[in-house]
Amino acid sequence: MKKILIFAVIILALVLLIRPIVRDKVSLQDNILRLHVVANSDSVEDQKQKLSVRDSIISYLQPKLEGLTDKDQVMALIKEELPKLKQIAQNTLDELGSKLSVVVRLCREEFNTRYYETFSLPAGVYDALRVEIGNAEGKNWWCVVFPSLCLPAAGQNVVQTAATVGIDAELGNTLTGEQGYEIRFFLLDWLGKIENFFTK
Repeated sequence: MKKILIFAVIILALVLLIRPIVRDKVSLQDNILRLHVVANSDSVEDQKQKLSVRDSIISYLQPKLEGLTDKDQVMALIKEELPKLKQIAQNTLDELGSKLSVVVRLCREEFNTRYYETFSLPAGVYDALRVEIGNAEGKNWWCVVFPSLCLPAAGQNVVQTAATVGIDAELGNTLTGEQGYEIRFFLLDWLGKIENFFTK
């Protein structure tokens, strides 16, 4: 009887520990749209082209997304803009003298853990605006197009920017690696890696 009670207490503790982590994971998936640009190859030229395409797309989208706080609105807007985004990416390549073609689409895809200068994102499956250049066999460039965490608005930090789309301060602090939130990020990342494993 004592062993059953101890087992029940352990299960209850795990449920109580995992529940907020699952809530955080759902919040990220519900509120974030990632940008994923894949270069044709790892050559210096192809990598430069990747960054130019990235810059063109971000420059076009930034003013259109300004003031939006609902991901569904953003997804609908970008879906309408896909032909224009493809044209912008293609024009950028053409101006660089490239003969490569480009594919631009919205999708759900697996992401590994990503560490940026001011924040980190745990592994997992996210909605993404994916840009594939040529054979799409080169190094990738990842960031977040919504909310605008790649190029935060002047004077705003990551936690403030994330809060504008419904990501609470506790989760924001987890993403920025604030002291005391390291275990929470580890568990969130671990949960995302499990999700990636089962979606393969």
